[in-house]
Amino acid sequence: MRYPRGDRLLRPSRGPWAWTRMTVGAAILAVLVWRLGTSPFLEPLRQLDAWSLLAAAGIAVPTTVCCAWRWRLVSQGLGSGLPLGTAIGAYYQSQFLNTVLPGGVLGDVRRAVCRGHEVGDLGCALRVVAWERTAGQLVQIALTIVVLLVLPSPMRSSMPIIAVLVVVAAVVVARTLPRRGPSALARTVRALATDVRDGLLASRVWPGVVLASTVVVAGHATTFLVAARAAGLTVSPTRLLPLVLLVLLVTALPTNFAGWGPREGGAAWVFPLAGLDADQGVATAVTYGVMVFVATLPGAAVMIVAWLRRRPDSHRALPATAAQVGVARA
Repeated sequence: MRYPRGDRLLRPSRGPWAWTRMTVGAAILAVLVWRLGTSPFLEPLRQLDAWSLLAAAGIAVPTTVCCAWRWRLVSQGLGSGLPLGTAIGAYYQSQFLNTVLPGGVLGDVRRAVCRGHEVGDLGCALRVVAWERTAGQLVQIALTIVVLLVLPSPMRSSMPIIAVLVVVAAVVVARTLPRRGPSALARTVRALATDVRDGLLASRVWPGVVLASTVVVAGHATTFLVAARAAGLTVSPTRLLPLVLLVLLVTALPTNFAGWGPREGGAAWVFPLAGLDADQGVATAVTYGVMVFVATLPGAAVMIVAWLRRRPDSHRALPATAAQVGVARA
């Protein structure tokens, strides 16, 4: 089945929220350049070596496979089969597009829409991708809280309070939302509860989702630690890991400008909390961004190969169509 036209799927929305997201990312970068200058952005590009880039590309392989496996598990939980090979190729493409396009989610949107057209159920495909990404974020938040509780960090003393507040807020929201009755909100809550029960919490799904998400977070954190070394930081990993996980949480905000903005702003805010310079945080974040871009380049290659495979099919169809027209006229 042919994929939908990429230019329609990937063209950013021109609504107010879309422009706001891009403006926020660009504004963060402008403020950082104004306060810190261009050195934290340009110096890492001179220091980055081939070994760091190869390490990022190598780490990206198991993390991408685990992302695709998580997608496959959630898809199976919601009643839609998904071959692992197909999932890996599609996930590499979505990661590349998330890296180069504003917002950081358009690659996932394309992945969901393409899968929806393949299986003939766009709604289910969109829900699967949404729940798969949500599960990954929840595991990432949980791991971040655990690391901040265990390892020394500026936020360690306040983490027990934050953890309790998160649990209480989740319980309050779960108990407040209506589950019975004919209202649209109640029907939506029941549908969401069914998705969570079947797609995330089923016994055949959640262990794999947790394991895959843990490997993904570990891969991203390891890449960030490699980036810190490449940027010249000599801080111990145990001291740096809590900062890295906090920056990765900020990076997940869909307000970036082609992948940039919140990540660098978060690093400039978090690193000084541990006695490091904001310049070092921004330089590390920039190095990480370049490494991630290189690591997702196989996604661009997959897109090119898929496009080249579709072209001969369309050319071969033309003579047959012309012949059919000639027969019809005769």
